[in-house]
Amino acid sequence: MAEAILEGDERTGFIRGLGLLDSTMIVAGSMIGSGIFIVSADISRQVGSAGWLLLVWIVTGLLTVAAALSYGELAAMMPKAGGQYVYLRESYTPLWGFLYGWTLFLVIQTGTIAAVAVGFARFLGVLVPSISPTSWIISPINISHDYALSLSTQQLIGILLIVFLTILNTRGLKLGKIIQNIFTSAKTLSLVALILLGIFVGSRLGAGGANFHDMWTPKAVEPIVPDFSFVSPVSAALGAFGLFIAFCVAQVGSLFSADAWNNITFTAGEVKNPQKNIPLSLAAGTGLVITLYVLANVAYLTTLSMTQIQHAPDDRVATAALQVILGSAGAAVMAVAIIISTFGCNNGLILAGARVYYAMARDGLFFKATGKLNDKHVPAMGLILQCVWAALLVLPRTRKYGTNGLPLTDAHGVFQYGNLYSDLLDYVVFSVLIFYVLTIIGLFILRSKKPDAPRPYRAFGYPIIPALYIIAATAIMLVLLLYKTKTSWPGLAIVLTGIPVYFIWRKFGEPLGEPPRSQPERS
Repeated sequence: MAEAILEGDERTGFIRGLGLLDSTMIVAGSMIGSGIFIVSADISRQVGSAGWLLLVWIVTGLLTVAAALSYGELAAMMPKAGGQYVYLRESYTPLWGFLYGWTLFLVIQTGTIAAVAVGFARFLGVLVPSISPTSWIISPINISHDYALSLSTQQLIGILLIVFLTILNTRGLKLGKIIQNIFTSAKTLSLVALILLGIFVGSRLGAGGANFHDMWTPKAVEPIVPDFSFVSPVSAALGAFGLFIAFCVAQVGSLFSADAWNNITFTAGEVKNPQKNIPLSLAAGTGLVITLYVLANVAYLTTLSMTQIQHAPDDRVATAALQVILGSAGAAVMAVAIIISTFGCNNGLILAGARVYYAMARDGLFFKATGKLNDKHVPAMGLILQCVWAALLVLPRTRKYGTNGLPLTDAHGVFQYGNLYSDLLDYVVFSVLIFYVLTIIGLFILRSKKPDAPRPYRAFGYPIIPALYIIAATAIMLVLLLYKTKTSWPGLAIVLTGIPVYFIWRKFGEPLGEPPRSQPERS
């Protein structure tokens, strides 16, 4: 099977221009966006102590690395453009591959692109105050009890970033690779600088020392209010069950911040020696980023008190930490670092996503135009279609209501709308966890169905580590479905809508046949 798949991949028409370093940069660069600089505020409000905050990130790291090591086996077996789409297709049936690609297009990839673009605009607003989530170009238009559409200056900047990076990536892999390498290097160094300043300087200047005196007692936590009226609110301060629920809900932010590591599998048709370099880049990239993420939270905790972390203005924890260290200049320095980070992150996401739509179209399961390459050997129409939908996902907002069911308003009586960034986290994380679990179950299926297939790399810790991932991720999904129903249920619904769409495409779609032969990178 692996030989046949590799043989087919040698005729894809892509240029094999990604080496091990480039592949690792895509893994790390797609993971590091704005989340690590923001979501610790929300996590700390949910779990309420330094120990639990760090443990949330450590568990996220263990889950991410465990999944990446499992994917390494599948990537080495099936080094083909489309990555996870191919793994699901081969493990189950083409329907399951299609459901992943459909959900990737509708919410996973495009929703992440939209969320990161909003993060870019949020921090650009630090330097340009007119870029604001409430500086309306089109005021919110309520379209239902729970949702509204709007266009603020912040949303407009997010959309423009998506369009700009899409145009750049239609100009060929080499340009996209150069942008990715430069910006990933820059933001990795920025994150290292933040860690060093926080641990060695912030610890002397800040108020974080008390965080380590009582690391495990939750304080000043926000209750987890479920969307089902028959389910009681819980809190991390109300015993083991409440802490478990809060811990699972807190994984939304940290898992989102660590997501997109699998994007390198989408570009397998452009990776040199993919059987070796994709597993290595998955291990190296996820290991590097998770280490930096845990250390970044140590830096926050040594610099800021738990109250300062929980109530950082606009959840900008990293900015608050640098302001303690650098004074008023800290906000501007951090904003520049995160602008660089989110720019590079979205470049990697945009570059990789279109390769899945390409693979689907070659199977006759997506728009025919997305299965063709332009004269620069990239799927330009897939990039454009992805751009349009991601831009549209920037527009929706959730309407906020109190526990009494009445609309929430500010001091001036103005209706409050949900933070777009947090909304997109919930949509994306629930959907992506479904397919991570299914893909790793596929690892067990393929070991049974194809025991003699060449496996240049075998999943570390099989079967225990993959099984533990499946159990943990499933538990998180169940908690999110119960306590974050409003934003988790739509993700599941989107997956299910793919079933009738699949049979329509299967009936009327036309496979494009064998693609043209791939080419080595030209110097």
